Amino acid sequence: MPTEKRIERITRVLSFRQPDLRVVLEGVTIAHNASAVVRTCDAAGVLYLDVISPNPDLVEFNKAITTRAEKWMSLRVHSSPAACFPDLKKAGFKIAATHLGDDSVSYADLDYTQPLALVFGSEAEGISADSLQYADFKIRIPMVGMVQSLNLSVSVGIILYEAFRQRREKGYFERPRLPAGELDAFLRKWLKG
Repeated sequence: MPTEKRIERITRVLSFRQPDLRVVLEGVTIAHNASAVVRTCDAAGVLYLDVISPNPDLVEFNKAITTRAEKWMSLRVHSSPAACFPDLKKAGFKIAATHLGDDSVSYADLDYTQPLALVFGSEAEGISADSLQYADFKIRIPMVGMVQSLNLSVSVGIILYEAFRQRREKGYFERPRLPAGELDAFLRKWLKG
C-alpha cells in the first residue's frame, strides 16, 4: 500500500505532465542515447514518447541510465512514420522535425506552447524523408563549431528545456493539464508500479 507521501508525490508529478508536448524518436539505434532521452523527457514533464522503429524488439532502454524513468511515461512504438504521424496530426499536434537543412529555423524561434510533437532522428542519419514530409516546422540548434550536430540526448535536452521555459512562463505547470479521467487512470497505474 503506498504511503500518503508517495501518493502526494505521484499526484504532484502527474500534475506537471504536459499531454500536448510529445517526443518522437525515429530510427535511434544507440540504447544509451535513447535511455538518456527517456530520462530527460521525464524531467521536463513529457508524458508521451513515440518511437518509430521497424523492429520494435530492438527498442530497449538501459534502466541504469533511465533511472527507471520509462516507468513514469507512456511509450508507444510505431513501425513507420505513416503509422505515427497521421494520428498525431488528427489529434491536433503540429510536427516539429529537427533537421539540418537550409530551410530550418532556430529551435528558439518556435512556439512550444502549442500542441507539439518534437521529432529527433538517428544519430547517423537524422530523420528520414518519410518523416520530414509530415513536418509543419523544421528546426535546428545553431552551432558555430566544426561539427554540425550534437549528441541526440543533448539535442533533446536543449530543445525540451526551451519548451519547458516557454510553458512555465505561460503557467502550464501551475495546474494539472491532463483531463481528470486521464489523470486518474495514470494515478492508479503509477500507484501500482
